[in-house]
Amino acid sequence: MNINLGYNFKDENLLKVALTHTSFSHERRENIENNERLEFLGDAVLELVISKHIFTRFGELSEGELTKLRASIVCEGSLAKKAREINIGQNIMLGKGEEITGGRERDSILADAFEAIIGAIYIDSNDILEAQNFILTKMEDIIKEKRYTFEMNDCKTYLQEIIQKDSIEPLKYEIINEEGPAHDKVFTVKVTHNNKELGIGKGKNKKDAEQAAAYKAIKLLEQQ
Repeated sequence: MNINLGYNFKDENLLKVALTHTSFSHERRENIENNERLEFLGDAVLELVISKHIFTRFGELSEGELTKLRASIVCEGSLAKKAREINIGQNIMLGKGEEITGGRERDSILADAFEAIIGAIYIDSNDILEAQNFILTKMEDIIKEKRYTFEMNDCKTYLQEIIQKDSIEPLKYEIINEEGPAHDKVFTVKVTHNNKELGIGKGKNKKDAEQAAAYKAIKLLEQQ
């Protein structure tokens, strides 16, 4: 089995169950256990571990902000991305119908299997710390990425609020560069106030580039 977990199972049947989709068990006449129950457990363990981690790590965030951040981290797309990185898709056992219709690449199936593996690690080790180590090791880049994105969300509004405390002059956003092919452009935007450059940012579209420029400006103003 070619799967990169960073954890050695004492009971390898647990891993087998975690990688057994319902479509596979339903097509067999034998009583084969699928990963739904382990997914249920893994989902709860994942939410607890991520909740504790961001609560401890990001003390500046409110309850509502923590809830939004957690949701972005444990969403289906994030879990499916991690599942692909550890090669779950090539190892999951699927029914013929799911196999034919591209189930090995379906986000919902991959995300569920990732959660089932978390549940399996928790049961196999009988230790929340083993599950926590797996989750945080595999998802550290997702946590950083989502935190960064969260910080940048609507930075333009926040920057405007900062500026308006001392000035009625508006901020100006200007595209100073475009590069790359039409289907994959990168925009560079400069934000200025009273002809003074505050920040420069890049993005795949004008809106993202403006948000990135505003974020850089906020960080600069915070240092002054």
